[in-house]
Amino acid sequence: MTSDDTIYNRNNGILRLLEIMRRLRDPKTGCPWDIEQDFNSIAPYTVEEAYEVADVIEREAWDELPGELGDLLLNTIYHAQMAEEEGKFDFDTVVQVISDKMIARHPHVFGDENRDKSAAQQLKDWEAIKAKERGEPASVLDGIAGNLPALTRALKLQNRAARVGFDWPETLQVLEKINEESAELVEAKSDLTQEKIEEEYGDLLFVMANLGRHLGVQPEEALRKANTKFTRRFNAVEAALKAKGKSPQDSNLEEMDALWVEVKTLE
Repeated sequence: MTSDDTIYNRNNGILRLLEIMRRLRDPKTGCPWDIEQDFNSIAPYTVEEAYEVADVIEREAWDELPGELGDLLLNTIYHAQMAEEEGKFDFDTVVQVISDKMIARHPHVFGDENRDKSAAQQLKDWEAIKAKERGEPASVLDGIAGNLPALTRALKLQNRAARVGFDWPETLQVLEKINEESAELVEAKSDLTQEKIEEEYGDLLFVMANLGRHLGVQPEEALRKANTKFTRRFNAVEAALKAKGKSPQDSNLEEMDALWVEVKTLE
């Protein structure tokens, strides 16, 4: 089968996409933009595509999900193709590694361990297997990616520390710490440099992430939903103003706040 046969046959599945990527990266006949890319330039697109997948799932836009998952898959294949060109590994290696990992981390499915345990216990076992794979770390916090979204990384750092007992026993203590950090920030604002204000504000956000952990809430997801809610309500305020022949620029805080309350009440 020729390269063209593979590319233009829609039934060739993953082989078709792999060949398309090889063609795009061909130094002589490929796409100039694709040829110029490297791991660092493609990485931001990979992160962006992952967020777009999360977005369509949150919106339950199921007709959009195949396209977004395809974009994410393309990024995986992009990295694998560049790695193959440099003699590092290829797409088959990626598939092999993740397959081996899934088998090793599910001994209750692929091994002889008892499957009769809760999801929480299975998650605990998963983390224990991961820790064993990592070997003896220099720090409890080793292995947590530094470029994760800040709230997500805060949660992972706190979870890891909590496993060795470094945690507030009660949620009330977290709330007290939030009150303390808030008060310190407000009281000292006029006396602090902008750099110190940022540091104190970061401390407050970190404790807020910890509160989410104690409440069983994912901070990143909660904030994303809050963003969506704010957008929906503000759009409704804009629509109400437009019905009056006005825009936000023609309005004032008092009027917009009153419309905001109306929108909330209707919801």
